[in-house]
Amino acid sequence: MLSSLRAAALGLVLVGSPALAGPQFVDGTGFAVSGYDVVAYRDLEQAPVGQSQPEGIPGRADITAEYNGAVFAFASEENRDRFLADPDFYAPAYDGHCAYGVAKGGKVPGNPNLWRIVDDRLYLNITENVVTFWEEDIPGNLTLSEGNWTGLEPDAASDRAIPQFNSEAPVDG
Repeated sequence: MLSSLRAAALGLVLVGSPALAGPQFVDGTGFAVSGYDVVAYRDLEQAPVGQSQPEGIPGRADITAEYNGAVFAFASEENRDRFLADPDFYAPAYDGHCAYGVAKGGKVPGNPNLWRIVDDRLYLNITENVVTFWEEDIPGNLTLSEGNWTGLEPDAASDRAIPQFNSEAPVDG
């Protein structure tokens, strides 16, 4: 009886807790999202589907915060503070991995300049060609991604380089 009560209590705790994040994608810069400021995306004007997004804003190596086992860089202290107030809101979906890659069942890196915010969530993709495939059916691809993510999340983070992207570490201000 006591063990079933403990199991029930543990189940309530687990249901009420946010899902634990898997390993964050970190490239050769040593920063999450290649050192780009994840808060700054919210201040950029998002292009319509089918058009290129504005490039992300690089962060500074001297303005950082840790989250999900990784260091995030920010363009300003204000952005860092906004992030710290609600990191789940600003951190990219799928621990910074490509949203279309997750829809297809794998973890590949996300390019910080190939982004889109959908339903208040930041999604990254790996190449411009992949963006085209992802944008053909964003809702359908997100349904696939969400279904695949629970099985992929515990897997190791991608160790691949981002194709066609020159990732340089953020500079000190």
